[in-house]
Amino acid sequence: MNLPDLTPQRIAVSRSSGIRIEWNDGHHGEYALRFLRDRCPCASCTEAHGPAPQPSPFAMYAPKLKMENVEPVGGYAVKIRWNDGHDTGIYTYDYLRRICPCPDCSPRNT
Repeated sequence: MNLPDLTPQRIAVSRSSGIRIEWNDGHHGEYALRFLRDRCPCASCTEAHGPAPQPSPFAMYAPKLKMENVEPVGGYAVKIRWNDGHDTGIYTYDYLRRICPCPDCSPRNT
């Protein structure tokens, strides 16, 4: 069985729309902001340390979601700092490839 090459060839970041990754095997993944924020892999968001933080009942007053910073973590991941103050999620390339929302990948993610 051939496993996909999980190395990004190119990563394009738009703080207001998301991340686009061109993988070394030719696959392309586009990850919208809300998609990434809702799938934060940190211990708090995945409830590894108890219940996940509850969203504010005043969401209509929250600023529009944006990434304040995206930085590489070694050669295996990116760390995102969100404008809602959250910054503990490390998105490994393996994880990003597994959750790819493209039409080719999304059937396996359901």
